[in-house]
Amino acid sequence: MGAPAAAQSPPPSSRESDQGAGWGCRPGTYVRDMPPHPPRIFWFSARILWETRNDFLAKALGDPTDTSRERWTAGLSDEELTVDLGLRDFSFLLLGDTGEGCAPQYALIPALAAKGRDTAFMFICSDVLYPIGNVNDYVDKFYRPYTDYHSPIYAIPGNHDWYDGLEAFMRHFCNRPPLPATDDRMLSKEHVRDLLWHKPARFDPDTFVRGLEYRPHPRQRQPVPQRGPYYVIDTERLRLVGIDTGIKKDLDAAQGAWLLRVSAGSTKPKVILTGTPIYVNNLYQPLEIAGGGPPGFPTVDSIVRHPDHNYVAVIGGDLHNYQRYPVVVDGRRIEHIVSGGGGAFMHATHTIPRITPETCGGVTEDEFRCYPLRRDSLAMFSRLLDERFGGHGLFTLTPDEAATYLSERLGIAPTRPIGNAASRSLPRQLAAAGALLMPSGPRFHKWLSPFFAWDTPPFFKNFLRLDVSGRGLDISCYGVTGCLAHESEPALEDRVPTIPLAG
Repeated sequence: MGAPAAAQSPPPSSRESDQGAGWGCRPGTYVRDMPPHPPRIFWFSARILWETRNDFLAKALGDPTDTSRERWTAGLSDEELTVDLGLRDFSFLLLGDTGEGCAPQYALIPALAAKGRDTAFMFICSDVLYPIGNVNDYVDKFYRPYTDYHSPIYAIPGNHDWYDGLEAFMRHFCNRPPLPATDDRMLSKEHVRDLLWHKPARFDPDTFVRGLEYRPHPRQRQPVPQRGPYYVIDTERLRLVGIDTGIKKDLDAAQGAWLLRVSAGSTKPKVILTGTPIYVNNLYQPLEIAGGGPPGFPTVDSIVRHPDHNYVAVIGGDLHNYQRYPVVVDGRRIEHIVSGGGGAFMHATHTIPRITPETCGGVTEDEFRCYPLRRDSLAMFSRLLDERFGGHGLFTLTPDEAATYLSERLGIAPTRPIGNAASRSLPRQLAAAGALLMPSGPRFHKWLSPFFAWDTPPFFKNFLRLDVSGRGLDISCYGVTGCLAHESEPALEDRVPTIPLAG
């Protein structure tokens, strides 16, 4: 016999090199899995703005989400809102904000296959479909991308899934037909809202069957079906609590009471899975519960922080990147993770300010993690901005130039070494300022990011793999560049220190 083969070293991550970040690479084979003519979503087109008007209508004329959610969950007991999988040692994948049906979503397929081969299930955390939850769009934006994932998929909705009253989500994940129509003819702002409301697409049964043909195997079906938009996945060592934050990113009173019951009803370690993160972009949003919440618990975070409820992590989507805040509460570490890089356009990370402990539950900049790194985000948006202005190189920054500018502006050390001396010339400074789009800040850039969506690598997508065992809970974040060199072995961008799971 010959000498044993040497262990293959893991691929470099973006924290180590430009190559690990995906700069200057060849596209991978994911293009073979895409539909012949994938749709492009132009987020600021008149059609898309009109189709997504429900977000504005809900905030301006009253949000019907709470009432609709109560109708969807009417008559369901806590037991019926529990998916008991009976698992002990297991792994699962988690990704958020997935379905635009374009190249960035399909670029994840080889990486998910590589890291998800032995996983028990996949969980989609927020916004399964874009731009709205069209019941007939699931073929190319859900079933086709995950045709080779041979385990079941569970999900919670995001705000975009609610733009059709959640009809598509409930049809595909809960096998529920539409709710009966209500007849409210009272003249009110709610009546005006309902007249303007974007109505759900008409269900096409042939399209539905065609979608199911992409995931036909019995092992791909939920062994215990989810019944509603919020529910518990119970296992022997860990309880996963999925909540539904709707359009306005809060909880209705009935869901708040349910959340308290399932949190207090077991000493088992728990993870909240939510469409809206609690810590994001150096901001704290505790997620209010309607009516002031159960006595003593006005917010989701107040339930999470209570020591008797034994929460060890909160994982949310909504923002299309990766962020981690290890918050310490009364000596206990609760990992707060944003994982929304599952396929939709990327939200910038370079506009995230230096992390301040006063805002982020005591977390410092040194403890904070994000993907893509701020330097790669700024370099990418500078390139895209330059393309919009003719591609003459006026706004383009190298990752090293971006790192130099951000280090000086934010007072932070570069995550990976700066390889080449970066120019501090006036044109370079103007390029950085233009790409940074300050002083607009992260809130404005959240809405500007869709304008710069792109379909060539590097994409800076991500997903999580969670491993549950006797040693505890291990959470790994894998970066997806869309590069040929990385697709079968995605780089490990972050690994959470093992979380003990003592009940």
